[in-house]
Amino acid sequence: MAYSEKVMDHFANPRNVGEMEDADGIGEVGNSKCGDIMKMYIKVKDDVITDVSFKTFGCGAAIATSSMATELVKGHTIPEALQLTNKAVMEALDGLPPVKVHCSVLAEQAIKAAVSDYYQKQGIDPKTVVGEIPEPIECHLED
Repeated sequence: MAYSEKVMDHFANPRNVGEMEDADGIGEVGNSKCGDIMKMYIKVKDDVITDVSFKTFGCGAAIATSSMATELVKGHTIPEALQLTNKAVMEALDGLPPVKVHCSVLAEQAIKAAVSDYYQKQGIDPKTVVGEIPEPIECHLED
């Protein structure tokens, strides 16, 4: 399985990694079949994600997609962050092998889960803004 240079760079040198003590929103998603678990933390001011970090337990692609997702939403408004798709994460990483596409979906869902948590803490029903966060897609474990 071949990974792009960007995937390898974000795996070896992840950006925005670590727990955020004073996060305004925390989202955790995972796929128990694969063992990939992502936790995203966001700090929000005036509807802008001013800081974001992550902790991921999983494969190199899971770490790389988490890292890239944080880079793609940091400094953007919440509505802009909610437009993040797994396809955008994959394109920013110059692609992923088909068996690793589920990692990019988890990254997208983790951002949405963190925003949902933020809205819930603000007393706003997150479903009206974020919508439903679907169950993780099946991963394809290699033999």
